Amino acid sequence: MKYNSQKIRVLAPEMDPLKLGMGWTLADLEKPQILVESTFGDSHPGSAHLDKLVAKVMDGIQDAGGKGARFFTTDMCDGIAQGHDGINYSLVSREMIANMIEIHGGANGFDAGVYIASCDKSVPGTLMGAARLNMPAIFVTGGVMNAGPDLLTLEQIGMYSAMQKRGEISEEQLTYYKHNACPTQGACSFMGTAATMQIMAEALGLMLPGTALLPATGEALLAAAYQAGKRVVEMAKENQSVDDIVTIKSFENAIMVHAAISGSSNSLLHLPAMAKELNLEVDGDTFDRIHAQTHYLLDIRPTGKWPAQFFHYAGGVPGVMEEIKHLLHLDVNTITGKTLGENLEALKQSDYYKKCYAHLSHWNLQKEDILRPYNQPLGKEGAIAVLRGNLAPDGAVVKHAAVPKEMFQVTLIAYPFDCEEDALEAVLSKKVKPGDAVIIRYEGPKGSGMPEMFYTTEAISSDANLSKSIALLTDGRFSGATRGPAIGHISPEAAVGGPIALVEKGDLIRLDIPVRGLNIVGIKGVEKTPAEIEEILAKRQKQWKAKKPKYNKGVLKIYAEHAVSPMKGGYME
Repeated sequence: MKYNSQKIRVLAPEMDPLKLGMGWTLADLEKPQILVESTFGDSHPGSAHLDKLVAKVMDGIQDAGGKGARFFTTDMCDGIAQGHDGINYSLVSREMIANMIEIHGGANGFDAGVYIASCDKSVPGTLMGAARLNMPAIFVTGGVMNAGPDLLTLEQIGMYSAMQKRGEISEEQLTYYKHNACPTQGACSFMGTAATMQIMAEALGLMLPGTALLPATGEALLAAAYQAGKRVVEMAKENQSVDDIVTIKSFENAIMVHAAISGSSNSLLHLPAMAKELNLEVDGDTFDRIHAQTHYLLDIRPTGKWPAQFFHYAGGVPGVMEEIKHLLHLDVNTITGKTLGENLEALKQSDYYKKCYAHLSHWNLQKEDILRPYNQPLGKEGAIAVLRGNLAPDGAVVKHAAVPKEMFQVTLIAYPFDCEEDALEAVLSKKVKPGDAVIIRYEGPKGSGMPEMFYTTEAISSDANLSKSIALLTDGRFSGATRGPAIGHISPEAAVGGPIALVEKGDLIRLDIPVRGLNIVGIKGVEKTPAEIEEILAKRQKQWKAKKPKYNKGVLKIYAEHAVSPMKGGYME
């Protein structure tokens, strides 16, 4: 076959001298040319070590007879951006990563790509970029950091910060936790968005089996990067594009895994956005349907007990897939050149599980302590539900696996805020009382970029008086570490005049997770009929005035102008 890169050499005679000017040889020009795109940079622990993986990938490519070219789209960190307006850049950074990958690949003419990332927006951004380029692609993820002393993990810092502000722990104690929560490089050690999206990349069939969420400090991760480099050269020869591997069945498999692991609610932004790049439709209803039919099995924080490094010890993605094997589409293609079913069988015949389980003996644990058998689940209806009603006509997302059972069916009193800062102050100063529905609005994609409501959720979940008696509702989103009754992605969002913009203090809000309902059912504490509520909301709609855009220049202005609804994925169109 004639590689794409060779065809472009004919069209662009300047290409050869320019590549020779970088130190390429004449022999290099004839080889399969591989884009090696990573988010390496001094941005956070999940990306600071990726240069080592890049080097191993490049070695594998060279040893397999290819020529790699390194490109970088350094990402940002949601944790570092928390507590200030930096978090507003988070979701749009996903779009920019995808855009730069498209530019790098489209402008240079490669034959295949290796994509190396670890975290919340970098993994979905690279998935979107790879889908957009639609050439042979393989993913390498940067693994997970170790837990700190006494299995301390980063998602606990928000809780400890709220406790310190309430005077429940000392400044000295908080400082100790802050200085020990991230002892190594790698993604944060809980089942947040970073860990979830690493797992999703493998579940889609785009990674070598068993390589998602490997310990970042181990040799296995470096070995996986090298093997990925070798494999991508074979993929370039096979010319199997992303859409040859990732089909609607692949997305369904990934969402079944998502249900089994109680994955981050942010996946409802990221998987639909990737699917759109492949002209496939995945939406909130897809998640709701599949979660309702799939058991939740993984006892990993924040909804479970153990740090995320234990995920690999319990068998990783293949271990989860073995438990839900009867539900999966085993005939889907993967980057190995084999089907999913063939990959799983090959791992059973190898020493893969023996190596995984060996780590558990140090903790006196069995696999079942981390990953439950399917017939002994932590929950029978997955972890995610999509709610609808007159407050969320286009939908809203709740991670019901993290919601106290007392809050599954409740009527609460609305306490609305037009930004998170005001809501957080009200929670910490005890203005919010049991029975309130704290509503944070104008935080959707068009409002402020759709930041996380992390500190407010932590302040609520760490308060014994509030954690089982109030709910937080927002058109923004939540950290993958969120616990408690938190309902996000409410659509349409407030910035476009959605019903969440019309809620007034004292309205009654009914949350009914079993029937997937989220409705305004009363005014000033008095219940009304649905027809009366409809009439009142119509009057409020006529009086509502759109707020001035929060940003009038730069990337956040562009994003606000082009972002779609949270329930569609929050991507730019």
